[in-house]
Amino acid sequence: MYSFFKNNIFSISIGTTLSKFTGFLRQIFIAALFGVGLAYDAYNYAYIIPGFLIVIIGGINGPLHNAVVAVLTPLEDNKASKIMQNISLKIILFLLIIALLIFLNAELIINIVGPNLDKDTQFIAAKQLKILSPCIPLSGFNGLSYGALNSKNKFFLSTISPIIVSIITIIFITIYWFFNLKNQIFNNLFYSELLPLATLTGTFIQTNIQIYETYKIGLIKFRLNLRKTFKEETRIFNLIIPTSFSSGLGQINVFVDMFFASSFKGAASGLAYGNLLIQAPLGILSNALILPLLPQIAELINKNKRKLNKILISNIEYCLLATFLMMGFFICFDELLIDLVFQRGAFNEQSAIIVKNILIAYALGLPAYLFRDLLIRIYYSIEETNLPFSLSIFGIGLNFFWDWLLIGAPIQNSRNLLPYNFGVVGLVISSGIVNLLICIILSLKLEKFIKPLPQIFLIRKTFLILIACIFAIIISHTILNLHKPNLNEFFKVIMLLSGSTLYGSIYFFITKLFKVNKLEVTFLKSIFK
Repeated sequence: MYSFFKNNIFSISIGTTLSKFTGFLRQIFIAALFGVGLAYDAYNYAYIIPGFLIVIIGGINGPLHNAVVAVLTPLEDNKASKIMQNISLKIILFLLIIALLIFLNAELIINIVGPNLDKDTQFIAAKQLKILSPCIPLSGFNGLSYGALNSKNKFFLSTISPIIVSIITIIFITIYWFFNLKNQIFNNLFYSELLPLATLTGTFIQTNIQIYETYKIGLIKFRLNLRKTFKEETRIFNLIIPTSFSSGLGQINVFVDMFFASSFKGAASGLAYGNLLIQAPLGILSNALILPLLPQIAELINKNKRKLNKILISNIEYCLLATFLMMGFFICFDELLIDLVFQRGAFNEQSAIIVKNILIAYALGLPAYLFRDLLIRIYYSIEETNLPFSLSIFGIGLNFFWDWLLIGAPIQNSRNLLPYNFGVVGLVISSGIVNLLICIILSLKLEKFIKPLPQIFLIRKTFLILIACIFAIIISHTILNLHKPNLNEFFKVIMLLSGSTLYGSIYFFITKLFKVNKLEVTFLKSIFK
């Protein structure tokens, strides 16, 4: 069991790292071309609904993925293939209808999600949404195929598959730059449509690769018998519907945030850039911790609950240790990171200020975000979906309230009710507050289904890890003057590498001193033994 877990963590980490790194490069290209401007603002509004379906329905760790893993893992290949084929056709047909409705009502949808956008941004966003709408049925099959591959312990392709959209986007931007040097007319015609066209092309290629790989393992045979319905199909649908809301809490709250963000110029672009820096390492960590855990839960839930409890506690400890490390890193190096990664081309100093503040706000919510994600996956891996579903509905309403409150409680055609307005930063903080409340409830209620978690022990660990993080930030800032705006790129990279090494070493030392870190470094064993 340990070797299985270890090997899958390695392949998942490699695949996810490559995928996130390419996504990171894609965002650098986007920042240089679009900055915090109208076209990219419009794209972020156009992408809200397709993005929800691509990331949540059709993404790694999404409802389709997890439902298929939970149901197909213990089945024989022949029966699993029949279920996979039936469920694929039904879901894709359903998503095709949704895509058609979105295409026909693009202008209305943009008016709803971005009511305070200017007319030019709304017009461009509506055109982009029409281009993105075919991604919706394609994303449905991607989510199903991820689950099918993972149910047969094929993890690497699933984690590396999203790299395709990033590569296609980089290619499209490079082609644009080349033709822009030759012909300014090409620029005017293609500029605002570039990102949605790249996303659609990349998603189409990705889906075809997933079809081929699923066919290779025998779970797609293109011979359907829709008249026969298996009980496992019902189980999959029973998991998909509530978990689409529960696992999509973050994405649904993006819609809520964007609704309020439409009042602030450049807010959508700023949120996207800040979120990208957070999601790149967080995605690697999330996949490495959660993906190998799901098959283990399905296997152990009815066999060895004591062992399962031990595995869960270990994963929670590593989750807390890693996310507080990341939180401190982004707080320490926010200015240096933005300068190095984005500040070139159309991304100017004003853009940098917006994104730096957003990045710190995102960083503060990191521990609650990943812990909530882990707990939700545990719940629907054991097919207990009622509580996550109820909390998702509650969380959406709560996020709407906190968003409204933290931007000054605005009233239409009137002044704000409150004397403060935290702007876009307030929208990010709101999501962190909601995630924390969801974590507390999910953790307390988990004991009904699994051997109780040691809550006091975990709270104590969390507090000590937080103290270690604070000390590491303070000491690192005291020793190094981390932001040197007049340095060239090479010395900024050296400053980032040396500063992060110092910060990581201090954090490791203090967590060891507090005895909340089980990770071992060979030459330090004798010191902390």
